[in-house]
Amino acid sequence: MQIEIQARGFSLTEALRTQAERRVRFALGSTSGRVRNVVMRLADENGPRGGLDKRCTIRANFPGAPPVIIEQQEADLYVAIDRARRSRRPGGVTPAGKDSDWRRDAIPAGSDGPDANRWSR
Repeated sequence: MQIEIQARGFSLTEALRTQAERRVRFALGSTSGRVRNVVMRLADENGPRGGLDKRCTIRANFPGAPPVIIEQQEADLYVAIDRARRSRRPGGVTPAGKDSDWRRDAIPAGSDGPDANRWSR
């Protein structure tokens, strides 16, 4: 499984990249072999002004199925990453077949969700 981490509005540190990759691999668990690739976009929307402006968007691509897009926005980027990886897919069915990981704020690709047109893959 390929994991790509992208940063917007800040420099991505090695510690943050490692933490993000670790969280994605942990969330997918034994299903990681069925995932084609994962793209995680991390953004600092307001820069030094602060606030609830740290965004983590995860796009997981599964062969033969539409991608799953999950987005979480928090004041702290590490918290946004952690909450996004714990989110459930629509209907409560997760890639691992459990109800404990991908939450209600997942947006199926092709929908009119907030990032529907920003993804190139």
